[in-house]
Amino acid sequence: MSEPADRSRRRFLQVMALAGGGLLVGLRSLPALAADPDLALLGENTTALGPYLRVEPDGRIFIGARAPDFGQGSHTALARIIADEFAADWTRVTVLPMALGVVSEHGTPQFTLGTQDARGSTTMAAAWEDLRQVGASARWLMREAAARHWKQSAAELRCAKSRVIAPGGASLSYGELAAAAAKLSLPTTPPALKQPQDYALIGQRAGDVDADAMVRGRQRFVIDAWPADALVAVLARCPCLDGDLQYFDDSAARKVDGVEQIVQLPAPSDELPLGTRPLAAAVAVLARSTWAALQGRKALQLHWQARAHADESTAGLLAQAQKVLDAPEDALAVRRDGDVEAADRKATKHVEATYALPYLAHVTMEPLAVHVRIESDRATLQVPTQDPAAAFAVTQRLTGLKAEQIDINFPRMGGGFGRRLDSDFVAEAILVAQAAKRPIKLMWTRDDDLANDAFRPFSLQRIRASLDRHGRILGWRQHMASTSPWHGRGVPQDGLWHAVMYPDDPPAGLVDNLELLWHGLDSAAARGNYRAPGHNATAFAVECFLDEIAHAARRDPLALRLELLGEARTLPYRGFGGPTLDTGRLAAVLRAVAERIEWTRRRRNGHGLGIACHFTFGSYAAHAFEVSTRAGKLRFQRAVCAVDVGRAINPLGVVAQAEGATLDALSAALGQAITIDHGTVQQRALKHYRMARTADLPRRVEVIVMPSQVTPTGAGEVAFPSAAPALANAVFAATTARIRSLPLLPGLQKLL
Repeated sequence: MSEPADRSRRRFLQVMALAGGGLLVGLRSLPALAADPDLALLGENTTALGPYLRVEPDGRIFIGARAPDFGQGSHTALARIIADEFAADWTRVTVLPMALGVVSEHGTPQFTLGTQDARGSTTMAAAWEDLRQVGASARWLMREAAARHWKQSAAELRCAKSRVIAPGGASLSYGELAAAAAKLSLPTTPPALKQPQDYALIGQRAGDVDADAMVRGRQRFVIDAWPADALVAVLARCPCLDGDLQYFDDSAARKVDGVEQIVQLPAPSDELPLGTRPLAAAVAVLARSTWAALQGRKALQLHWQARAHADESTAGLLAQAQKVLDAPEDALAVRRDGDVEAADRKATKHVEATYALPYLAHVTMEPLAVHVRIESDRATLQVPTQDPAAAFAVTQRLTGLKAEQIDINFPRMGGGFGRRLDSDFVAEAILVAQAAKRPIKLMWTRDDDLANDAFRPFSLQRIRASLDRHGRILGWRQHMASTSPWHGRGVPQDGLWHAVMYPDDPPAGLVDNLELLWHGLDSAAARGNYRAPGHNATAFAVECFLDEIAHAARRDPLALRLELLGEARTLPYRGFGGPTLDTGRLAAVLRAVAERIEWTRRRRNGHGLGIACHFTFGSYAAHAFEVSTRAGKLRFQRAVCAVDVGRAINPLGVVAQAEGATLDALSAALGQAITIDHGTVQQRALKHYRMARTADLPRRVEVIVMPSQVTPTGAGEVAFPSAAPALANAVFAATTARIRSLPLLPGLQKLL
């Protein structure tokens, strides 16, 4: 997260001169650090970039994007924050990914470039103050240099399109001013930022800076690169959720042409947290080509031994969840308001339902891959990671190298969704490279990816509501039994619920009598962050149940939600996404989708409407779907999504994120599930893990970006949680079939 806007001098800007007349502007964390960044911001082959901004004498502008981009458009948005304050000509800007900025301060790593991870929809919020200051300071220098050249007051000059312009119309380009500007010192107070009415790029639609390269097949991903002297490594991992290698025979594998080495990785130590170590015991095959490595892996003779969870199954996990939900006295209390027992006694109607959500895999388009080169005094990694600092920490622990001896580079990635927050695959690659004493390229295949994921948690939620004679909610009991993504990550047992249940999510704060309880489930399956973690499960149960209440009370689902939200006000919101939740903004996105889809127009002939909304990590979203069923098949007629993410830096990017999250959520809701039997994951290929086809999904997602002047919040996850419940509610409206368990299609096909 970014620091407050009135940050101290230690977060101010450093300006450094370059040979050749270039100008560098960057953000430094500690003034005591040596000003010696890598100056290789010169072209597409660069790897380690230190400064944010460079102006070349010919007018070219290079801007470094500090956070990982795996499809959320951060490279574009981050650069446009700087470029707008700098008054840059966007057509002359080249955006390049930056390496992790880290140095050693008395033996302790210090991160010099601010927030460089991509988690929890925080990238834009963390950059908003930092990067505007970078651009504004560079603009101040250019204007000051021009003022000295013309011998007039800088206050009389303005900047636009990479030029400084005098009142009479005379102008100088940034390229012409770069050398002079580089010799100036910044003022003692930060230069003034632009006023919103003066923004030229922020708030305007812009295509992704990497789009052309991706469309033309020129975008560089880690999985595509082939270091000439590196061996390709693929791993045969233990298929059991927890197990050991009893013995193996690699004689046939060593005979495969191209195979160079076989390396055994022992079972990971439980003393190290998940995400920092390999997920399973493994045998690595190293070869001169991917094909040879895969053939060598296929030829291995492996004998595995399961441990304590040899009998774990999805059916057993469901039975365990049902059992603990029947014992509320053993649960952890997440929140208790009022008196739910008294509300029960006072009620004239009760509604109860149970909702089940399966384990889910991330299935990123680009499977995991890492390039590792370890020398006696240096480690260099190309890592598709959402958390470069975590990859650095794993590298430093395993190699013992100093901060300045480790280079972590993270080019654009093919998807993340939380999977790349973990560094288990980084640990694997380093261990293999150390054992082989060679540079390696670790490759994961799709079957590796499905069976060895840190899955979205399994959950079962039981909700009971007490209603008065007008259909208003008097009491709300919500009990969740789930696996926690924080299990095995150093979090105490009584704190595991924080990752799966949010005490201030609606209807908390809106219902006087409320009880939220959580029960932990025992499972050996690795769990981790998944798009909109926690919210993707609780929103499904809550928003589907509100529809069930509306049906039982013979009320309109939209009207019930709006009445529950009440007048516009801010409610306290503890934890991530807070400190407040604005009921007015949540109601506004609901009204927006309802108006767009013509909620009050009655549907006939097997058509039905569904609606849902949710607050996620500081942002607001709602969905409304119109669906129909014909010949036993579900069809989308319309799909509408409204999002409020504060000030939209790049509205086109926000639209893309809302579209992508909606389709991702629908794909997961329709057909995806990870199942376990006899202690092993059953899905080993995409034919076993149903991704939605084009025909399954809406032809178009109509996205409404709500206008806002408040600080930007995240767009990557907000449109995920409300999509699945809106779909389930639309299915009920069209068919009267109530779906309470995901994936939706198997259950729906039985009912139609």
